[in-house]
Amino acid sequence: MKDELTVAYDHCQALTKREAKNFYYGFMLLPARQRRAIYAAYAFARECDDIVDAGLPPQEASLRLAAYRESLDRCLEGRPRGPVLLALRDAIDRYRIPHEYFYRLIEGVETDLTVRRYAGFEELKRYCYKVASIVGLISIEVFGYRGDGQARERAADLGIALQLTNILRDIQEDLQRDRIYLPQDELARFGYTEDDLRAGAATDNFRRLMSFQVKRAREYYESGRRLFPYLPRRARACVGVMAGIYSTILDDIERAPETVLRRRLSLSAGQKLALAGRELVRSLVL
Repeated sequence: MKDELTVAYDHCQALTKREAKNFYYGFMLLPARQRRAIYAAYAFARECDDIVDAGLPPQEASLRLAAYRESLDRCLEGRPRGPVLLALRDAIDRYRIPHEYFYRLIEGVETDLTVRRYAGFEELKRYCYKVASIVGLISIEVFGYRGDGQARERAADLGIALQLTNILRDIQEDLQRDRIYLPQDELARFGYTEDDLRAGAATDNFRRLMSFQVKRAREYYESGRRLFPYLPRRARACVGVMAGIYSTILDDIERAPETVLRRRLSLSAGQKLALAGRELVRSLVL
């Protein structure tokens, strides 16, 4: 019979496999202990996201998120409740992950309850840091790394690159929740309005706007990929798969930006497995 901690980690793995359709293919390249810790961290982030994205009235969602923050308090005091926080506590202790990261992640997710537009990129970047860069910083604590500040800076940039790709991919889905992450000043600069976006207008202005967004995301990928030399080999492969999947989606957006106005772009399971194999081989020769 499995002990309680093993059952908790199994729960986190099942949740990750079900929900993290892109990340899971990278995670599976990690050593078993690291893989379990990453599952726990992902499950924590997913539970936070689910509270905010459940369609609850903002006040109720805020109360639930506050209750989850209190559950995190108890977890970090050594009194975790539920399989996700039980596994998370073990992972935090094993890899000495800074507690502040998890509070910052909650802060980032909570932003979606009150902020639905971003005036400029600096505001958006702060949001991306909390919801995505922080996940990267948690991950490299599990992986192990050298280079200290340089590694953390590169991990943060890669997180921003992934989140910027999510934003472009999920334009329609976010719009249905009345969220527009494209900076307002950039919409104005390229002459593309919210009414255009709601109408799904694939105009020349839209294409120029998207080209600008893609170019910036690529700059963050370029910086983020400089993380690889600071990581152990199997962690390089893991991160390489995730970066490869999302940068491929970015390529698809660049080729046909109007697609994001109609549907959500994704890669097939075969494409993801091929990327996993390629990055595993590449990691062995770096």
